[in-house]
Parts: sequence; structure tokens; C-alpha cells
Amino acid sequence: MKYQHPLKEISSQARSYWDRDEMRAAVRQAFSKALQCRTAELGAEVYSSENQELILYHPCKSRACPSCGYRATVQWLRERWAAMPDALYKGITFTMPDLLWPFFHNNPPLAKALSAIAAEIIKARVSAKYGVKVGAIAILHTFNGKLEFNSHVHTMVTEGGLDGSSNIWVSRAYYERDALMKAWRKAVIALLRAALRAGQLRTELTADQMGDLLTHLEERWWSIKIQSFEDKGHFLQYAGRYVRRPPIAQRRITYIGERTVRFWYKDKKLHRRIEVQCSLEEFIDRWSQHIPERYQHAVRSFGLFAPRSLSQTSAAILVILRQKRKPRPKPRPWAESIKRDFGYDPLLDHTGKRMKWVRRLVPRAR
Repeated sequence: MKYQHPLKEISSQARSYWDRDEMRAAVRQAFSKALQCRTAELGAEVYSSENQELILYHPCKSRACPSCGYRATVQWLRERWAAMPDALYKGITFTMPDLLWPFFHNNPPLAKALSAIAAEIIKARVSAKYGVKVGAIAILHTFNGKLEFNSHVHTMVTEGGLDGSSNIWVSRAYYERDALMKAWRKAVIALLRAALRAGQLRTELTADQMGDLLTHLEERWWSIKIQSFEDKGHFLQYAGRYVRRPPIAQRRITYIGERTVRFWYKDKKLHRRIEVQCSLEEFIDRWSQHIPERYQHAVRSFGLFAPRSLSQTSAAILVILRQKRKPRPKPRPWAESIKRDFGYDPLLDHTGKRMKWVRRLVPRAR
């Protein structure tokens, strides 16, 4: 069965569960805004022609909202594409054993540190071996197909880098998987041990149990995936699945009952779809654990792409690569986005005549 707005319907049915003091303020705000999206509660713009009047309710701009999250993702992709030089790029994914996921779930400040750790490892390895500076974008990803908490980091890094001493762009640098894995494993375990010693690690394990676990995991293989991308657009489209969107696509939700929700995910080992059934409350819990705090950024830039470095070195890099700076793209007007994505102009009335803006409706009090 297909639902028009499944996430909105689930949020509405389970409102008494998430709209309570025990929930994080960021969760309550995100769900509340998503429910108000494109309703009279947020106000509207009115367009009309001689034949028709159209009321367009304002969007909520929440990350938990599928339509607003998609629009924000598209704009982020356009801005990153324009800002980054045309060069070769690598995608490096840093994962960890599932035994460690609960510790980063229960200790958000530690999870926030993972992006910086991954980027610093890449920068250090390339600088030591080739003497160049690279640009890196790191994305903290916390969910898997079942909406479980699964902390790992997706990074996009320039395949080459800038040799600051000679102002030459080194086109290629080799990223050794084993060395990256060992450095990542060492840094993550050191982070947890430091938090444990400082008494800042929230866990039900004793210090001895935690120490034994970390010692055991020091000997295990941690998966590091390295892949080449045809161009920057290829990676950005890949990364866009994890940026500014809800952790589950609405098309994956197959059933919404009074007490249960069913959705599917793709099992990569079995190469088939697996259906998951859970209560409304459990679904909200799974969903809400991936909603970040306000002003927390899932995407961070490092090295040549860091905000301060970018303003100082981007012009020089473009000169070296013989490229021109691309202007920052402006957000597409709503009607233009609809026409581009769905193939029709929403501001044409039923006779094909263009409607014009006539007035604004103020938000309606709840």
C-alpha cells in the first residue's frame, strides 16, 4: 500500500509519544515542524490568474521533513559542486565493529569527534608520505537500513594535493587501506580510553570490562572501503543520500497501522529485501536517534576545503589547475524546482495561463 506522506502520518499518530518532556528538544522541534509543513499553520503565498487561484503553503525547512530535506540536499550539492575544483577524488569510508556502536550512541560528543579523526588521519598519512595538503569532506553517518545506530564516517578526499613548497598540484597520491585502518582503529580506541579515564564515558560496563573489550578490538580487522569516483559530482550524489534528509526514504514504508509500522531494507549480504515490523513508538525511537541537535553539522570540511583554508588557497589552486572560479549558485525558485524534477510548471493554471503572486496569508494560530 502506498501512502501520500507516510512519515508525516506516523508523526501524527505517535504525537503523544514524541511530544513530551522526556524527548530531546531537537526531536520535538523537528517532528513538530514537519507536521506543520505546507499547512496553514506556517502561512502561505497566493497566486492567481483570471481562471484560477492557487494557495502555496510555506515549507518547514526541517531535516526531518522529506520534501524540505530533499530541497536542502539539492542546494548543498549544487554549492559544493561549484566550490570544489575539477580534479580526481577518492571516497574513503571508515567503519568500526558493531560492539562499539552503543558507546557512540550513548556519548554524542564522542560521535561528533569521529569526522575530525577520519580527516586528520588522511591528512597526516598523505602529508608524511607525499608532503602535500589535501582537501577533505567528512560526513558522520549514524544509521543503517534497519534504522539502527551504526556510527561510521564517509569522506571525500582529493586524489592528489597541493605541494605548498613548490606550488605544484600533485595529481595522485596512493591511499593505503591497511595503514589507514590501523591509524583509525588506534585513534578511535584511544578516544574511548581517554573518555573512560576521565570518567566521561557513559556505559554500563565496568572499567575492567571496557578495557578488556577495547584490547580485544585492537586485534580485530576494521573495514575501510576506498573507491575512486569519476568526478566530484559522482561522490556528491553518493553523499547526498546521507545529508539533510530523514534516515529512511518514504517509499520503504509499506504499512502503517494503529500500533505498528512495517518497512523494508536491502540486505547487502543476502542481496534481497528484508521487511522489518515494529511498534509506532519503536519506529519513532529509531528515527529520532538520528536527528542531530540544533546547529550540529553532519558535514565538515578539512584541509584545503576547510573554510579558513578555502578562502586563502582556493584562488591559487584554481590558477595552478588552470580553472575558473564558478559562481555560487542561488537557490532555485520553488516553481523552477518542481518543473525540473517533475516536468510540469505549477504556476500555470488549467488553461495554460501563468498565475501571478497576489498576496500572502499569515500563519494560522494553532
